[in-house]
Amino acid sequence: MILYDGIIYSLQRNGGISVLYNELLSRLSEASCDYSVISYGHFVEFPGKKNIVRAPRLAERYRSVNYERADIFHSTYYRLPESSSIGLSKVITTVHDYTYERYIGGLKRQVHSWQKNRAINKSDKIICVSESTKNDALEFSGVSEDRIEVIPNGVSADYFSIPGLVLSDVPQAIFVGARQGYKNFDSVVKAVSLFKDLVLVCVGGGGFDKKELAFLDKYLPGRYRHAGFLTNAELNVEYNKAMCLIYPSLYEGFGIPVLEAMNAGCPVIAVDASSIPEVAGDAAHLIERGTVEEIEAGISALMNDDYRQSLISKGFIQAKKFSWDITYKKTMALYEQVLGKKLV
Repeated sequence: MILYDGIIYSLQRNGGISVLYNELLSRLSEASCDYSVISYGHFVEFPGKKNIVRAPRLAERYRSVNYERADIFHSTYYRLPESSSIGLSKVITTVHDYTYERYIGGLKRQVHSWQKNRAINKSDKIICVSESTKNDALEFSGVSEDRIEVIPNGVSADYFSIPGLVLSDVPQAIFVGARQGYKNFDSVVKAVSLFKDLVLVCVGGGGFDKKELAFLDKYLPGRYRHAGFLTNAELNVEYNKAMCLIYPSLYEGFGIPVLEAMNAGCPVIAVDASSIPEVAGDAAHLIERGTVEEIEAGISALMNDDYRQSLISKGFIQAKKFSWDITYKKTMALYEQVLGKKLV
């Protein structure tokens, strides 16, 4: 039996980590494999799933988990079984990125790194979502390479080119996700401001705060909107309507939006750093540092129809190299390797 600790669903409404486990659990619900999920009142129901609901304790995200015996214990976010349970199960930890170690300091980093490394050190096997994240694990966590398995994330079939849907009458560029420092959001705003008819559409990352609104009103008065949280179907429409996705983050553990956009036929501008070259291949307009000038040049380049179409065609091919079915099959294969037996 596989036991998932669903703590991530108490920490975030959406995001790459939640997407990963949503995709794994949706496939497990259709398989004959026995599994359960511990949840804390913030969980999406899946058919056939045994949902173990518990009341959250103080600082639940940092606590160890007590449970009855399972073959595999896999936490959604760096938690471990209680010490009395370790040894009863094989423990798997998925490492998503090293953002805290690279970009966040102080107590937040110390606590996060302590929890992450504790989980890594007491796990039987570590899954990294990219070769880039694996290299970070070797650097920051001192993991022996033979304990790591790279299993890339995928892209949902919910993202596709919609026949007959043309670009928005008012050209728009799309920005997806968080907007803090290393995401280069300020550079995006300034670059878009240099094109008088271009609108910036932001998805996710929470609403704009007062500082962001003042900045946007200064550079893009009347030419921006926050689309909020979108379903896959709604986001797919936005990708299809956009002239490009601008994703100039300096660091990503994987970068799922790059594949989503490519699957939807939306060209991508991204920084040639961390995991992005693995995910994007030669199918994106890659820039060096995410400066205003580089993003401006990328937008200008995509106004050439031949170049734009070449990236769209390459994007369809690149996105096909990744799928959640592959992620699921490789994850199940790792479980079976660790256990030395079939689970189905």
